[in-house]
Amino acid sequence: MKRGILFVVSGPSGTGKGTVLKEVFASVTNLHYSVSATTRAPRAGEVDGVNYFFVTNEQFDRMIADGEMLEYVEKFTNRYGTPRQYVERLLAEGKDVVLEIETIGAENVRRSMPECVSVFIAPPSLKELWNRLKGRSTDRSDIEKLRFETSREELASAYGYDYVVINDEVKRCADAIAAIIRAERSKVGRNKDVIKSILEN
Repeated sequence: MKRGILFVVSGPSGTGKGTVLKEVFASVTNLHYSVSATTRAPRAGEVDGVNYFFVTNEQFDRMIADGEMLEYVEKFTNRYGTPRQYVERLLAEGKDVVLEIETIGAENVRRSMPECVSVFIAPPSLKELWNRLKGRSTDRSDIEKLRFETSREELASAYGYDYVVINDEVKRCADAIAAIIRAERSKVGRNKDVIKSILEN
């Protein structure tokens, strides 16, 4: 069975990664979302096992100690990580997997799984990024400022990705990412068995 493709999608807080990926999943088939584990409290409307696996710090420590994390990072007093076994199982089943993770976590995944395809979602400007962070109204003002300053630093990490897409309009951004996924699926290196089958028949 052909192994699935691992797509790593990340970008600074406030770039609308979750909103864009909802559009991508609505238009691309055979795409599976990898649910991350986090120690932060759920936000309004978030569901355990769907948006995140919400765990305690003790549970998170155990997962690290047992080698269950593909990557993990601490950010804004909370921790985030990707359960390794879940991702590996989907890829082995030939399913394409999307990781929506922080930039530090993405760097760790690119290092441990260099065959992954990485996509960086960037804001159209720093001013627009600040407006989005303020508009969410989910954090205290000091945390908002910390997120913004961190986001500025994270933007520089875009140079290490395979693709960069500007989220100036959700559908346009989603269409660009969907095009990347379809192009990666069509690469000759991933379809040698298809060519061989055509030649043999």
